Amino acid sequence: MLIARRADTRARADFATWKMLAKLNGFTALPAEAQNFLEGYRQLLLARMTEADASEATIQLMYKSYYAEMGGSGTPPELPSRASEPVTDTGKVTAFRRPPPRSKPAASGPATKRPLPVALIFACLAIVYVSIRYFWR
Repeated sequence: MLIARRADTRARADFATWKMLAKLNGFTALPAEAQNFLEGYRQLLLARMTEADASEATIQLMYKSYYAEMGGSGTPPELPSRASEPVTDTGKVTAFRRPPPRSKPAASGPATKRPLPVALIFACLAIVYVSIRYFWR
């Protein structure tokens, strides 16, 4: 099962990488193996499949190839599909989602304030005093 998971992960990563490189550098800049898989993907799209279905079908073909290449014996086990949401390619880079802002404590007052600024002021004053004393000898 470990070989199957690794083959599936590699197939998904390679497919996404090859698809992006084909857009950026052109189809002919890819290795022959990548060109063959992407040509199959293009043929599936021309056969009126949705992009998500064509992607998943191509990834399954790559998975079977990688499974045999990685030393898997027999028929590759069926793994659950990871295509839970449809892939929409807008041609733009998707921005990372920002985490929600942290909530501030409800109570405010001297008990909730941090003593760090006061401590920093005293530490800096000590350093300034020592440096002035050192240079004015």
